[in-house]
Amino acid sequence: MSGKFDVIVVGAGPAGLTAAQQLANRGFKVLVVERGKKPGSKNVFGGRIYAHVLDKLYPEYVKEAPVERWVRRERITMMTEDSWTTIDFETTKTEHRSFTAYLTNFVEWLDKKAESAGAVVIPEIPIDSLVIRDGRVVGVRAGNDEVYGDVVVIAEGINRLVLERSGLAPKLSPEIVALGVKEVIKLDRNAINERFGLDEDEGLAWVLAGYPTHYLPGGAFIYTNKEAITLGVVLYLSHGYQLDTPVHELVEEFRLHPLIKRLIKGGQLLEYSAHLTPVAGLNASPPNLYGNGYLVIGDAAGFLLHLGIIIRGVDFAMESGRVAAEAITKAHDVGKYDAETLSIYGKLLEESFVLRELRAFRNAHKVLIEPRLYSDYVRLINNALARYFDIDGTPRRLGSTLLEAKGNVTLMDLARDAIRVVMNL
Repeated sequence: MSGKFDVIVVGAGPAGLTAAQQLANRGFKVLVVERGKKPGSKNVFGGRIYAHVLDKLYPEYVKEAPVERWVRRERITMMTEDSWTTIDFETTKTEHRSFTAYLTNFVEWLDKKAESAGAVVIPEIPIDSLVIRDGRVVGVRAGNDEVYGDVVVIAEGINRLVLERSGLAPKLSPEIVALGVKEVIKLDRNAINERFGLDEDEGLAWVLAGYPTHYLPGGAFIYTNKEAITLGVVLYLSHGYQLDTPVHELVEEFRLHPLIKRLIKGGQLLEYSAHLTPVAGLNASPPNLYGNGYLVIGDAAGFLLHLGIIIRGVDFAMESGRVAAEAITKAHDVGKYDAETLSIYGKLLEESFVLRELRAFRNAHKVLIEPRLYSDYVRLINNALARYFDIDGTPRRLGSTLLEAKGNVTLMDLARDAIRVVMNL
């Protein structure tokens, strides 16, 4: 591996490949280096992609992209060992708002788009560090090899080792990341449709809190694919020390819960994976998103919106890749790739939904890390409804039943947490 390119992209995920495709389309000589065996092999996520950014980038995606199912149904469940309360939303609208997918397949599709545009994508190249000379990034180093570029786009994901080794980002603290463990379970298409109340090609997105993480901050998720179910558990690392069982066993316990067990009966385990994910938005960003000769995009930049019920990463990654390509194009027109010229990247991010939304919800993680949301309130709701529906001749009003079931939650806690949720989520 050697030579000189206009742009070097580190990481062949949604962010990096989008940047590469956009730049190659504009005539730039682009190299993408990926440490995995192939693009997408190192990418792990829950299974849902919000499609609005694809409308701009790839208008033909509805026919071409590897879509599993279009999400038409949303569920939110508060789960205990022996009870659960669910909010179920369904729509007959057929707009293509979001879909389930296997990220590996989706990234392979993006890779073909990038290579068709002229980008060179080389897998199995772990980058050790950036090449920095006179305070400017001028390339990348892999073993004894160095490759040079006018600008380097860092899209290495949440495991941002290149940034850390190059002194451009500190190590991630447990407060701003979570560990997700996921399984893919093969299930007959008709069984999925019948058990989850779906028509052909309709999908379900389901988030659950409480029991799946042993009532610690985090949650569980289920997404329906054409002929498989993706399920998993996400736990905030800052509370992992309180866990009384290994993290990988949480998924098995969740799968064997009475509510879930009957839904996946007869299924076959196809895949198991684990992945760190940023959960603090801009609070997980490196000190600088751009500098002399480099830009940072995607998960490496902390561009993931985590609101508990809604988790968005791929659309933020792809948009940041598009914005990076636009910024590099403008810098090229000026003829310089220094920090001052590349600062246009920050301005363009401000104009896009990326920074607007991340700034609007920058304190969300401070609310979502509150243990009461996953323990006391989950138990309160289920206990209250269990008492209310337990008819034994004793008159029960809903208000008094809630007070009886509140346990350790004080009215002050309830008021304070309600205000924080409304103000930040």
